[in-house]
Amino acid sequence: MLNSEKQSITLNVNGENHHLEILPWVSLLDALRERIHLTGTKKGCDHGQCGACTVLIDGKRVLSCLSLAVMKEGTEITTVEGIAENGNLHPIQQAFIDHDAFQCGYCTPGQICSAVGLLNENKAETREEVQDLMSGNLCRCGANRGIINAVMSVKQAMSYE
Repeated sequence: MLNSEKQSITLNVNGENHHLEILPWVSLLDALRERIHLTGTKKGCDHGQCGACTVLIDGKRVLSCLSLAVMKEGTEITTVEGIAENGNLHPIQQAFIDHDAFQCGYCTPGQICSAVGLLNENKAETREEVQDLMSGNLCRCGANRGIINAVMSVKQAMSYE
């Protein structure tokens, strides 16, 4: 029998604590969109196949549709709304603009979170590695070239700092 009792949790999202009463099977995606009202994180496939719901958990890329909200208590969750700092765009956000790395924009929040996570991981060195590590985030409009260009431009700028 399923536990149908709501649980009290506190989620730290974009540096702010949110106290929620939720059922144990509520996904992090649904908690973010429906309870905390941060709608930047998109619901695409709801099966972990498109990457539109990508957020950062403790700086790492996570598909929020496959994560239970109750399991993320005590972590630092960053959504696309929390990427910019003090009103200044994150370098990856600016690079997406500069390299025309979006068309319809639906996948862009997940792409941006994934790109920031990829930069945090510091694993990809080449264009092919970036393309491979970003392959879990689908762009149905075909802005992939601009997305990879944006990530590479920030990686190159970071290597000069």
